[in-house]
Amino acid sequence: MGNRTVKVVISGRVQGVGFRAWTRGEAARRGLSGHVRNRPDGTVEALLAGPSDAVEQMIAALRGGPVGARVTAVAVEAASEAPPAGFIILRG
Repeated sequence: MGNRTVKVVISGRVQGVGFRAWTRGEAARRGLSGHVRNRPDGTVEALLAGPSDAVEQMIAALRGGPVGARVTAVAVEAASEAPPAGFIILRG
């Protein structure tokens, strides 16, 4: 399988529950590159890039999120944005 890059927007109780740090850890564990950030509307946005199977596993993990989160929706779309090296948390 090839590589895939997607933008994911996660809705629900996803801010103030350690979602970004959890996402960074889960993405790094799967060897993915990209970033995660809180959005002003209360959602969390992630850019995920890497092997297609690892990206799919990460999307599945995002549907549950960390302890304390309550994910109500996960929207996924293809992205052409070049990911940063590694996986980082963006501020703002």
